[in-house]
Amino acid sequence: MTDSKYFTTTKKGEIFELKSELNSDKKEKKREAVKKVIASMTVGKDVSALFPDVVNCMQTDNLELKKLVYLYLMNYAKSNPDMAIMAVNTFVKDCEDPNPLIRALAVRTMGCIRVEKITEYLCEPLRKCLRDEDPYVRKTAAVCVAKLYDINAQLVDDQGFLEQLKELLSDSNPMVVANAVAALSEMNEASITGSPLIEMNSQTINKLLTALNECTEWGQVFILDSLANYSPKDDREAQSICERITPRLAHANAAVVLSAIKVLMKLMEMLPTDSDFVTTLTKKLAPPLVTLLSTEPEVQYVALRNINLIVQKRPDILKHEMKVFFVKYNDPIYVKLEKLDIMIRLASQANIAQVLSELKEYATEVDVDFVRKAVRAIGRCAIKVEQSAERCVSTLLDLIQTKVNYVVQEAIVVIKDIFRKYPNKYESIISLLCENLDTLDEPEARASMIWIIGEYAERIDNADELLESFLEGFHDENTQVQLQLLTAIVKLFLKRPTDTQELVQQVLSLATQDSDNPDLRDRGFIYWRLLSTDPGAAKDVVLAEKPLISEETDLLEPTLLDELVCHISSLASVYHKPPNAFVEGRPGLRKSLPARNENASASNVPQAAVIPAPQESLIGDLLSMDLTTPAVVPTSVQPPSVDLLASGLDSLLTTSDLPAASSSNTGLLGDIFGFTPTPVSYSPPKQLWLPSENGKGLEIMGTFSRKNGQISMDMTLKNKAMQPMSGFAIQLNKNSFGLTPARPLQVLNPLLPTASYETSLPLATTGLVQRMEPITNLQVAIKNNIDVLYYACIIPMNVFFIEDGQMDKRVFLKTWKDIPAENEVQFTLKNVLCNTEAIVLKMSQNNVFTIAKRHVEGQDMLYQSLKLTNGNWVLNELKIQPGNPNITLSLKLLAMEVAQGVFQAYDAILHS
Repeated sequence: MTDSKYFTTTKKGEIFELKSELNSDKKEKKREAVKKVIASMTVGKDVSALFPDVVNCMQTDNLELKKLVYLYLMNYAKSNPDMAIMAVNTFVKDCEDPNPLIRALAVRTMGCIRVEKITEYLCEPLRKCLRDEDPYVRKTAAVCVAKLYDINAQLVDDQGFLEQLKELLSDSNPMVVANAVAALSEMNEASITGSPLIEMNSQTINKLLTALNECTEWGQVFILDSLANYSPKDDREAQSICERITPRLAHANAAVVLSAIKVLMKLMEMLPTDSDFVTTLTKKLAPPLVTLLSTEPEVQYVALRNINLIVQKRPDILKHEMKVFFVKYNDPIYVKLEKLDIMIRLASQANIAQVLSELKEYATEVDVDFVRKAVRAIGRCAIKVEQSAERCVSTLLDLIQTKVNYVVQEAIVVIKDIFRKYPNKYESIISLLCENLDTLDEPEARASMIWIIGEYAERIDNADELLESFLEGFHDENTQVQLQLLTAIVKLFLKRPTDTQELVQQVLSLATQDSDNPDLRDRGFIYWRLLSTDPGAAKDVVLAEKPLISEETDLLEPTLLDELVCHISSLASVYHKPPNAFVEGRPGLRKSLPARNENASASNVPQAAVIPAPQESLIGDLLSMDLTTPAVVPTSVQPPSVDLLASGLDSLLTTSDLPAASSSNTGLLGDIFGFTPTPVSYSPPKQLWLPSENGKGLEIMGTFSRKNGQISMDMTLKNKAMQPMSGFAIQLNKNSFGLTPARPLQVLNPLLPTASYETSLPLATTGLVQRMEPITNLQVAIKNNIDVLYYACIIPMNVFFIEDGQMDKRVFLKTWKDIPAENEVQFTLKNVLCNTEAIVLKMSQNNVFTIAKRHVEGQDMLYQSLKLTNGNWVLNELKIQPGNPNITLSLKLLAMEVAQGVFQAYDAILHS
């Protein structure tokens, strides 16, 4: 009779009976009782009351009974920690039993009993078992160390178990090595510090590679995963590891094959791409991947998801294997859709005829979802392979002729994309598309058809009638269709204004007055105002030339792809998401492929005034920054200014024929409304501060400005990654002028892919000061949910010119005389096309104040003063000769390091 009889009893008073049987003198009866207890426990009954009686049964030589008692202990020890200590002596005794199975069983059970009180008793038996003569006991003990680390990491460190595990990596038995590697990997992932507990070196790697050939398949997976985390010291070592791993590609277990491919993909990044070795290795990777596609559907799906990543990273591996991805009639839908995706990724001019023939067949299948995807795939092929576009369009037209509703609708959606990719090439088919107008009932298809009519309205005689037919049920349409219809009618009006005026008024009225959708209403108002105020501008905006659409819009963002390649053969490679996106708890170490050797020495060429990205000192300083939200700093506090000046003679300047220039003049508007117009200060055009390739998909363009006494960092943030960005924060390194954020950075949250956002960050000058080189260099750290990013930029000196920089004439002359002659520097401002009055006005708008003007020997002399945010004064003399575009600028100042910046500010302002 089988053990199923133990699960059928439901008698009352059973606990009492079991108690007496457990204390029986007969071994057979005792064993039967323990089996009944385990059966009750398995089906969910509470048998914890029998804990002391079951523990008493541990004192036995019967291996089967001992296993059952240990199973009970593992389940109930946590709820009875005080009682569980009773079993410790037996565990310790069993760890010295002559039978290796009992020794291993005892140490395994002690590791599974997650009770703090027992942990301290576990150390000595575990230490002995790690050095046991039997490999089965050693491999069990290795896993027990990982379990103990999860309970008490400090204890493992203090007791020296890490060193013992490291010794096991050199064990003669391959299964012991595999379990030691598995334990270390588990502990590394759970490590709070994030740094590896044991550094791998060449000797350790050689031992792992030796064990790889002899251990079981799951042991091989553990070792391969560990090898994937090792970075070889040079190309030669990387090549040697590749050669020793390559035989694993022929393994029968799919997990071993994928783990081997993961290691090879990572190591290939370190080798020169054009080497013969990489070419040969690329050819060897194809057959095992193809073999995985002949397994059961579930394994096929996992393999296809991994192949999708591999093809995006290295399309050459499978470029000749298109046929294996052709769909079979009995494939499940999830396998079909994945195969279709990979077919498009592998499509090229060489195989496009074959691919299109297959896709046309798929479009006649019975599965609607699959047919839709097949039709879309034809459109993607047209966009990807330009030479095939005509053939793809012809295929789509054949499918439209079938008059199958969902086929026609998908075809129209993809033809719209083809028109975007190849303008003025296939518009002759529009009339055929218009014939199917009445059959369209899906929002995306209707929106696509409306876009086509609006975009090519000048080629469609009855475009107004067609669009008017959509307008009849405007309020019942999907938002996507309403927005497209509004834009299409405005386009039509701009192309044919005479006969569509009534139509455009009708749609604008529907969008702005009768709609409660804010997006639609806003767009309607924008169009209405554009058309009513400046039709020319409306034409430029609405009928602007559109950028060609991208070939591959669904590729993973490069940094995400690199991370996922490091997780091949794991759940992350199936989800196409990094582990921290779906695993709760510790974030763990983020993995990434190593940088290619040929690119290691390449440096990014900075654009204009952008400083090359981080030096060692920059990274050191910025890494120590606190990137939490900064406290708001009042901007009005100024450092105490140095009193450079005293009263003196003013005979030189008494003949001034120019009153002191005021920073602003109040005109008629000021008289009527009581306000003073703000002078327009110079702000340089935006520079590219952080390219998207350095910013992991985030591009930042920016400039600096000064308005109403406030310095601002004006930025445009654009998300060029394939995932949303959020959690933005900014910090500035110590700099020459003490710039620091006056409030937290405000960015649209989340910033979606392809979206851009304009933001202005007010800056205060109350931060820590450190002399930079050049003096206006600013180092910035910006954080988001992806990473902390670093860049450096140059601040234009004029933003530090403050509003109270106008000096009294007498003080000016005294100060000019007091500053030593060696503190005077001269510059030449070339090709300045401004007269004296224009120079005075321009400079006053930027807080450079004219103290006096003189006419000497046929040239104008301007004397000006400015004051910096740190309290330093700069006195200036301009020599302007009528008819000569070159101007001599003399600066007198105590802080000589700012002279070059002041000259550059003059040059930029006068050429603006």
